[in-house]
Amino acid sequence: MNGRLFGTNGVRGVVNEDMNICLAMELGQAIGEFMGGEVAIGTDTRTSAQMIKSAVSSGLMAAGADVVDLGVVPTPALQYFIKTSEAHGGVMITASHNPPEFNGIKCVDADGTEMPREKEELIEALYFEKRFHHRGWREVGSIIPSADAIRQYSNAILSLVDVDAIRKANLSVVLDCANGAGSLCAPNLLEAMGVRAVTLNCNPQGTFPGHPSEPTPDHLGDLISLVRETDADLGIAQDGDADRAIFVDEKGNYLYGDKSLSILAMTAVREKGGTVVTPVSSSSCVEDVVRREGGEVVYTKVGAPIVARKMIEIGATFGGEENGGLIFPEHQYCRDAAMTTAKMLEILSTQGTLSELVKQVPVYHLDKRKVKCPNELKQQVLGTIASMESDRRVDQTDGLKIYFDDGWTLVRLSGTEPIVRIYSEGITRESARDRGENYERLVRDLISKGL
Repeated sequence: MNGRLFGTNGVRGVVNEDMNICLAMELGQAIGEFMGGEVAIGTDTRTSAQMIKSAVSSGLMAAGADVVDLGVVPTPALQYFIKTSEAHGGVMITASHNPPEFNGIKCVDADGTEMPREKEELIEALYFEKRFHHRGWREVGSIIPSADAIRQYSNAILSLVDVDAIRKANLSVVLDCANGAGSLCAPNLLEAMGVRAVTLNCNPQGTFPGHPSEPTPDHLGDLISLVRETDADLGIAQDGDADRAIFVDEKGNYLYGDKSLSILAMTAVREKGGTVVTPVSSSSCVEDVVRREGGEVVYTKVGAPIVARKMIEIGATFGGEENGGLIFPEHQYCRDAAMTTAKMLEILSTQGTLSELVKQVPVYHLDKRKVKCPNELKQQVLGTIASMESDRRVDQTDGLKIYFDDGWTLVRLSGTEPIVRIYSEGITRESARDRGENYERLVRDLISKGL
């Protein structure tokens, strides 16, 4: 790693290879130097969680920061704790949906939002230039255990939904926490709302033996089957650190995140009006339902921290990404699986089944692909395509989004990898695929010619 450590969601790597205790401790020192005061820390359930947490905590204390240790918690629970405490910031030890051999270090700002890029750059500078102090023995920090973060976080969620309506609906669900941090929160939260929950992979286990922690359709076969077998009203899947939730309807159909984003955005705008913030890569179905309810959509670059910051800036009603990461400003400005689950249950308790709600969301098809591209050529590839498409309507919020009569294609450069990503949306599966193939071919041709 040279010059840049933080990707879209923190620093990640394979444990004891590029994510090792030396990096973790020195990054902890840099974070401690930057934040000072009290710094909260939490982990997901990975087998390396204690090792990485100990190294980061040692670095924080060596720099003079006091470490408030929350233990195993969902990422949004850590963020809620920071938002409502005197902590100067926080660190989450998680690699989210990555395989169990990975781990990561994610920084949280003092207001509970994910650290903005400009502050990450300041921490990176401290790290690479070794500009952190080794405090004297009277000045080193200490560890303060705290075991109440999940209870406070759960109570805050319960205060923001109509628990009585959910109880009266007598709902039953199947919950799959992927053996992650949600296991310590979601089952009790459902019980508090009077929801009967059949649990699956809800024992914390860092090897993720049930299935990989990314809630994709191919990983959720057991959840889908169990929803059908138990006649449940809903299937709920969380990722490893419980900041994203994906749903299965009462018929056992997997819902992609753009559908749940649309349903919750539609409901938020219907109740409160206003603006919804989402990245340029989100499906057009979100804008369709928001406009139908009289609201507006503001698009941002890809990345939950960017969506959250824009929501704060404009006072948005709701926001989120198509991967199941949804943001409720009345609670906090971050992705939150438990809050998403509670709001979805509230909607089901008053508006009917999920399969009926999905019928209100227009259908589009999305084709995703990526092409390896040397970093030094990426901007030239994008610039050449922009010149070629100058007669079309385009949006350059993040890469190049090109609009067509039957959809759009987004050509976007990865910020951390030598990759060009191509997203194509169409009103038919074939139109999305064909346009995706055309742009993949174009990008490959430009790279092969070296421009």
